[in-house]
Amino acid sequence: MAELILALDVVDPLEALEIAETCAPYLDRIKLGYPLILRAGLGIVEDLVALDLPLIADFKVADIPNTNRLIAEQVFTSGFDALICQGFVGRDAVQACVDAARAYGGECYVVTEMSHPGATQFFSPGIAERLAVLAVECRADGIIAPGTRPERIRALRPIVRQRKILAPGIGTQGGDLARVAPLVDGVIVGRTIYEARDPATVAAEIATSLVARGSP
Repeated sequence: MAELILALDVVDPLEALEIAETCAPYLDRIKLGYPLILRAGLGIVEDLVALDLPLIADFKVADIPNTNRLIAEQVFTSGFDALICQGFVGRDAVQACVDAARAYGGECYVVTEMSHPGATQFFSPGIAERLAVLAVECRADGIIAPGTRPERIRALRPIVRQRKILAPGIGTQGGDLARVAPLVDGVIVGRTIYEARDPATVAAEIATSLVARGSP
């Protein structure tokens, strides 16, 4: 069964904590990105750790190996369980993230293709496949593939095999839960949940749908 991962991209710390707390019973993980961290600071991770849900740092790390290592170390010592990095910076830079994740008992996911329309300009077929191969060669835990383009997930699955695929873009961006959930290990849902009048109810509905669909 695909996990339900909340992309908690609100910028108000109190609102973020309230949404996370009410939705927690229906979630498998929470993903935090720059919008919330730049406003609240890494200290908010301590508050979210209390929910006992794995936390993913979606910083899409993309720098030289040493800088990647330093960022990854800050991520994991702050309480995160996983890190997302970009693959286009090359093997040595990705390996730095993977090695740091291993050192702290965490996970590392490599972006192979993003979910917004403009991503197809450069994350094109062929490039994404090469990034997926790189993720496997670096022994990353999995990849990020677009929930808005299920055919691309199907193209990448044979490359990563049993490694996890997490798919953003479900809901507001147009990704269809019914089509994507059977193909991936985790669906990433943001605005559809946190912009809802009752986020917990929406999260519960999605979680119930995922249970009904079973394993990918």
